[in-house]
Amino acid sequence: MKKPLGSCVLALSALLLLSGCIGIGGGDKHIVQNPTVGQQLVDLKKARDTGAITENEYQAQKTKLLEASK
Repeated sequence: MKKPLGSCVLALSALLLLSGCIGIGGGDKHIVQNPTVGQQLVDLKKARDTGAITENEYQAQKTKLLEASK
């Protein structure tokens, strides 16, 4: 007994539509962005201003950041 062509097309269409609902290889993507030198300098200044680091530590780290960015 042969199946009508319309049934085959309908079944194939349903499979194609449902396959779009299945997540293949997806998942959460995490993008890691390193802070810019400018942002690091701002953070460093905040650390100095709040007393988390000394003026000498601030100057040493600032020089290190600026040298590394060249």
